[in-house]
Amino acid sequence: MRYRVLGRSGLRAGEIGVGCEGFLEKTPEEVREWVDVMEAAGVNCIDLYAPHPDFRSNLGRALRGRREKFILQAHLCTIWKDGQYKRTRDMAEVREGFEDQLRRLETDHVEIAMVHYVDSLADWEQVRTGPVMDYALALKARGTAGCLGLSSHNPQVALAAAESGLIDVLMFSVNPCYDLQPAGEDVEELWAPKNYAAPLVNMDPERQALYETCQRLGVGITVMKAFGGGDLLSGELSPAGRALTDFQCLQYALDRPSVGCVMSGARSLEDLRRSIAFEDAPEEERDYAAALAALPKISWKGHCMYCGHCAPCPKGIEVANVTKFLNLALAQGTVPETVREHYAALAHGAGECVRCGACEKRCPFAVPVMENMARAAELFGR
Repeated sequence: MRYRVLGRSGLRAGEIGVGCEGFLEKTPEEVREWVDVMEAAGVNCIDLYAPHPDFRSNLGRALRGRREKFILQAHLCTIWKDGQYKRTRDMAEVREGFEDQLRRLETDHVEIAMVHYVDSLADWEQVRTGPVMDYALALKARGTAGCLGLSSHNPQVALAAAESGLIDVLMFSVNPCYDLQPAGEDVEELWAPKNYAAPLVNMDPERQALYETCQRLGVGITVMKAFGGGDLLSGELSPAGRALTDFQCLQYALDRPSVGCVMSGARSLEDLRRSIAFEDAPEEERDYAAALAALPKISWKGHCMYCGHCAPCPKGIEVANVTKFLNLALAQGTVPETVREHYAALAHGAGECVRCGACEKRCPFAVPVMENMARAAELFGR
């Protein structure tokens, strides 16, 4: 398992994490088997959005004696009421739900306390200025929560949360189709067929800005919906018009700036083992560039996907990283100190580019690499 640091949280998360879908409606023995498989593979991050009491209790039992090996991404504002899941902002329910979660998980703390499902700017303002955030900050202050997070499908909300300085981790929906859609408050619109009727070109600029801002500010991203609920893996169901593989979807998400961990929505042990197998898969099985370039309804022409197909550079320039730092600086209209330091640490600057064009010939997305290298050299001074 490869590990990544989730931004300023300092948490080292395995690239492959697990959502809680697979734990639901399972016996205590089955849940323990899941955790055994995760522990053996080094999968250490678990998302806990589901409030089902049996799920929480079964997982708590399965974690006995090995709790410290796992990062628990626990959600505030999600409760079990009248036999079903409910999202709430009522503080009595929020407190009761979170305390129930701790009791059933048999722990006195969680690594990430995540405000659950904020998809409108109005809701974000209510959370930011109200008792939910006060409660979350109090949990962090007393060590019950190691850091704070927020889950959202709306890049406008997610960006506002990241820029607020209040959250350390963002749970966001990332896949090659969602990334083309404009911001909105209705998550169902991200998958609506009418929004894919006309050809789509290049990543939505607000989503690009979100990823780059999170990278700059040290907000780690944990990914949900990497497979689009499984639809992206089906040629019949995918709005892109052609199926992608699970490994391609995982690699795509992991290549976005600031992403640290992808929560696999595994519903069976076979699904879980398949996602874990990504870690040992050869590069050609993880490579999504040619697949995305061939999608009939979508185009990323001219947009750098940081896929690395431009390599190797005869001068040793890390073209994808140079382009990422260039985009981070251009998005801010200045060069943040952290970006300047990361660029300075590169062994070879963009100024060493000899304009041989080899990178552009290999790029599946027709990115003007030589032009980007010239801009980076001028901006960073080497």
